[in-house]
This record gives sequence, C-alpha cells and structure tokens, in this order.
Amino acid sequence: MVQQEANIDQLVDTLSQLSVLDLSKLKKALEEKWDVKAAAGGPMMMAAAPVAGGDAAAQEEATDFKVTLEEAPADKKIAIIKVVREVTGLGLKEAKDLVEGAPKPIKDSAPKAEAEEIKKKLTDAGAKVSLAGV
Repeated sequence: MVQQEANIDQLVDTLSQLSVLDLSKLKKALEEKWDVKAAAGGPMMMAAAPVAGGDAAAQEEATDFKVTLEEAPADKKIAIIKVVREVTGLGLKEAKDLVEGAPKPIKDSAPKAEAEEIKKKLTDAGAKVSLAGV
C-alpha cells in the first residue's frame, strides 16, 4: 500500500510538469486506449458511444482557433495596426495592408487562450474580430 501511494505521488509530480498541450494529448490518448470520454462536468468518465460517419472531429470542442479581423474603423486604424504588428510580427506596410483589406485572418491557428488574448487586444483597439475553431 505504501509503494502504491509513492507511485501515485510520483505520477502526480510527473503530470504537474507537463504543459497544457501535452496534458491535452495525454487525455486524448487515455480516452482512445480505455475507450472512454472525459465528462465535461467533472472527473466522472463515461463510455464513448460509437460515432457513425466519422463525425468525431465535429463533436469535439476546438482547441485551436483562427483569429479574423472583420472590420477596422477608419478612426481606429493606427491603434489596430500597432496591435496587428505586435501580434503577427509584420512590418508596418504589411500590417497596414492587412488592416485595410479586412476581413482578413490575423492568425490561422492559435490556442484558445492566445486567440482570446489577441481578440481582446484588437477589440480594445476598436476592431471587430471573430474566432473560429479549426
């Protein structure tokens, strides 16, 4: 029993060192190996129902998002261009062209937290932004 507790403590320490992306991969691997699906409401596990037609990807929540600049009001363009340069690393001309050519994608794939942060920065600067799961 003592050995089992030591193993559990060691496992907890190991899992604590993993990144969020690695934890997500671990979750998916365990779901596949054990044929279960993690419940959204808590630690309870449920048996995964067979999916017909390969709609599994459509049923999973997106982990990466496409950030799209929908609209940039003329009186806010300078502030929006500054944020676009900060987020994308583009030069002034490229960022200006992107903002003036809205709707345009800012990032094709970003983790949810990063996508929401980018959206907040652009929205605070006066832009209209949309997120779409990829």
